[in-house]
Amino acid sequence: MTPNTTPKRMARLWMLGERAVASLDWLKPLAQLAARVYVSGVFLRSGMTKLHDWDTTLALFADEYHVPFLNPTVAAVLGTGGELGLSVLLVAGLFGRFAAAGLSVINIVALISLMDVPDAALMGHVFWASLLGFLLLWGPGALSLDYWLIPRLRSRALGDQTLPGQGAAPRISRVV
Repeated sequence: MTPNTTPKRMARLWMLGERAVASLDWLKPLAQLAARVYVSGVFLRSGMTKLHDWDTTLALFADEYHVPFLNPTVAAVLGTGGELGLSVLLVAGLFGRFAAAGLSVINIVALISLMDVPDAALMGHVFWASLLGFLLLWGPGALSLDYWLIPRLRSRALGDQTLPGQGAAPRISRVV
């Protein structure tokens, strides 16, 4: 084996790896759906717990959760409503980026309002923040209501009657 064959083999392996990863693009919508379902489930369960025992929720917001600039009752209503409403929007993929942004705010406020967060709970919040960031950057994906609704709303608002995937692509003339 000559000294030059090892870099060539490494380059070939790298190229094969890139092709293998590129062939997995079809998994992206499934990953986006999984992220939406997981994060929505976390916030939905939290909101349902708060709603189930409202007196305890009000006491927690008054005594333990110190939400800046808000009355504890208002904070409890907004936090619980946000967890429930935004979770439903996110899992459906309806206004997905808006829902992910709203849940991100709730996640950050939860961290700010708790004085002492155990390390395990902090890691949970960081993980949820990373999934919400993923959904903010890349959207809710092809398996969402946004994927079907937003192009139709855009075409209606802009007066364009051709939806993506319908009709021929516009011809671009090239001057040589």
